[in-house]
Amino acid sequence: MRIGMILDKTFPPDPRVENESTTLIEKGHQVFLFCLKYKEEPVSEEINGIHIRRYSSNKLEYRLSALAYTIPYYSNRMAKKIINFLLENRIDIIHIHDMVIAEAVLKANKKLDLPLVLDLHENRPEIMKRYPHLQKFPGKQIISTKKWKRKEEDFIKSADKIIVVTQEAKNEIKSRIDVDDDKIQIVPNSVKRSFYSDIILDERIIYKYKDKFVILYLGDTGLRRGLLTAIEAVKFLKFNIINLKLVIVGSNTSDSILKDRVRHYGLEEYIDFEGWKEVSLFPSYIIASAIGISPLDRNIHHDTTYANKIFQYMSFSKPVLVSDATAQKKLIIKTKSGLVHKEKDVKDFTNKVLDLYSNSKLRNDLGKNGKSFIDNEFYWEKISQNLVDIYTDLSTHK
Repeated sequence: MRIGMILDKTFPPDPRVENESTTLIEKGHQVFLFCLKYKEEPVSEEINGIHIRRYSSNKLEYRLSALAYTIPYYSNRMAKKIINFLLENRIDIIHIHDMVIAEAVLKANKKLDLPLVLDLHENRPEIMKRYPHLQKFPGKQIISTKKWKRKEEDFIKSADKIIVVTQEAKNEIKSRIDVDDDKIQIVPNSVKRSFYSDIILDERIIYKYKDKFVILYLGDTGLRRGLLTAIEAVKFLKFNIINLKLVIVGSNTSDSILKDRVRHYGLEEYIDFEGWKEVSLFPSYIIASAIGISPLDRNIHHDTTYANKIFQYMSFSKPVLVSDATAQKKLIIKTKSGLVHKEKDVKDFTNKVLDLYSNSKLRNDLGKNGKSFIDNEFYWEKISQNLVDIYTDLSTHK
């Protein structure tokens, strides 16, 4: 089948979009990807078998995407581009990545009436409540997260299939919407086997941290990710772990707040902000580390999702330390692959790090358990079967 994936961002990178696309291509489908461009890039390109079509956008459209469900400008503009994409590529099924662009897709599809798959990467209405620009004027006054939630519910009812990343996310949707159980399928994020088997180490990273006890954080560094908890813990950990390094690989517009906190406590020698790095460098950072962390602050979104970083840590036999956000807590306890601390609890975070630091056997055992879980149960090529089944079912009924 000719699958049209709709993404309201640039591509690459987007690991979930790429993983899903290449899996479907391997099963004999053709995948065409609608995405945006803000600078000089090829309009059309093929990457790993994905037929990419980029449509020009601009800063105004980007900013107005936050108002997609306040005023119709963004959705109307995108709908025209999407109609062109669907017709030009003779699409059979539409796969929408997240809800920002969903209304535009529904408008574009009004006459074509193609089957719709809605892939909810996250609980967008809930996580928007934590966006800094929605905490102050004018965002707080003009963007209604309640309206975004109502729209999400409308889209869920309109789509033929819904994809979520955890059982907890599915349960949350079913708690507020009357929807058939088999309409919602779970396709978690995880790592491909190639992530941890086909690696080229960066020896500079390995050497840089060879004598350090590295606590590693990978990914987006927004404040809701809990890094302030980890930074505050370093105030106490530095007295017990002489060779301590908290290494933060990632970035966010709020990084100045994290760095100000580090300077305030005089922790510069213990904390490295590495900035955003290519995913190809992640294995080197993980191998150089002793512990991988995911100290998420709790909210409905974080309680119903997995941070992909925990699977990246596990795939290299590293023990993980996670907050008690529901989904990741259940996973870590079930797999016996790490320890759990109370969210935002600096003392508990500190104590759990010290438990791991002082007990190398515990670190090794937890790391081995995580590695076994990835190798045998949770690598992408295995857990993506639900995605394949969705398209097998839609192909049959088409």
